[in-house]
Amino acid sequence: MTAIVSLLSLNSLADDTHNHIHLDQVANGASDNLNLSIDQIGYENLIRFSFNHNDNTVSLLQSGNNMYIGYTDAWGSGYSWGGDLDGLRNNVDIRQKCSVTTNCNDNDFQFHIWGDDNTVKFGQGYSLNDSSTPTWNYDNNEPGGNFVRLDIHGDDNTFIGSQKMDNSAIRHNMTVNIYADDNEVYARQAQNGDKTLTLTIRNDDNDVYINQRDNGAHTASITLTGTNPTDLTLTQSGNTTQNYSLSQNCLTSGGCTISVQQN
Repeated sequence: MTAIVSLLSLNSLADDTHNHIHLDQVANGASDNLNLSIDQIGYENLIRFSFNHNDNTVSLLQSGNNMYIGYTDAWGSGYSWGGDLDGLRNNVDIRQKCSVTTNCNDNDFQFHIWGDDNTVKFGQGYSLNDSSTPTWNYDNNEPGGNFVRLDIHGDDNTFIGSQKMDNSAIRHNMTVNIYADDNEVYARQAQNGDKTLTLTIRNDDNDVYINQRDNGAHTASITLTGTNPTDLTLTQSGNTTQNYSLSQNCLTSGGCTISVQQN
């Protein structure tokens, strides 16, 4: 096995010794280039996953405590089938940050990514906009308690999202499955009130924008299938709980468009 690591920054600035990083390199290629940057600031933080193939860029930040980034509970390690991060030119940027100095609620970002040229940018404790180069806004008031389980298979997908809360009694949850090419998805959960989002996309060329915010305990469950893509915009806001469920099977030539605003 030959692997070329062109940038490796593993920094651990801890109040305790219980930060852990477990990485497994799977590839047998002769020219695997990996740009890898990991910063752990705090304690009881864990990163574990395996990777494969050429030209991946991975940037991970954990600032606080009780944080996890790595393979999913649902799938377990992907080492035996080629790596949790398997493909060419994947770009993964995940940042977790908590302002509580003693005991943050756990932030848990899980992924299972196959395919080429995927981009995943996600902030827990941050509020991101939907730009391909998002701003990482942080207000120094974040107790943690965010959870995501992400599966992406296929080429050229882009997923940008964030979870931000102010109340330690609240938990955000997000499950995302994307099994096709050329999708762009933005999802944001902000402020207080339990918010649960489940999104499954199985066809190509969708453009999805979802924004759940304010104190309402909003929920959404969305499945997009069919022979043609669906462009979806969903906003759930306000202090009253909003619920939305969509199972879309688009057969219309040229695609379908749905826009929903609940407040």
